Amino acid sequence: MKNIFTLSALMFALGLAHAQNVEVKDAWARPSVQGQQATGAFMKITAKEKLQLLSVSSPVAGVAEVHEMKMEGSVMRMRAVSALDLPAGQTVELKPGGYHVMLMDLKTPLLKDTTVPLTLVFKDAKGVQSKVDMALPIAIRAPGASAPAMDHQHHKH
Repeated sequence: MKNIFTLSALMFALGLAHAQNVEVKDAWARPSVQGQQATGAFMKITAKEKLQLLSVSSPVAGVAEVHEMKMEGSVMRMRAVSALDLPAGQTVELKPGGYHVMLMDLKTPLLKDTTVPLTLVFKDAKGVQSKVDMALPIAIRAPGASAPAMDHQHHKH
């Protein structure tokens, strides 16, 4: 039993979660500072069968929603979506500039190198709901993402 708990704790720490029909990986959330009311959370979700992501929640946020960002003419618009379709066998990435989770009305700052609890609620084609509870790492960039390349060449003029 200890090994199962240890594996679950490690998966949460790495931003991984599994339910019967869905895998969530590379999950993370951006840090916030005192007084900041909202931040974003990101992840890759792969459903074994067609599902919908119905809702998200976290005890650190008064409101948690799935949002979509898209260009409408020359203006970037962000809006909440009532459900996010997850096609069977295809990974849907929630990322900056696209679909993402908004954590709003934050009750406390989200500090870098800590974690935040998050619950995802899914619905299958038969209407059966399931949930995934996870602990998202708070980070400046996605897990495994490299730092931006810097040009250290010195040029003579």
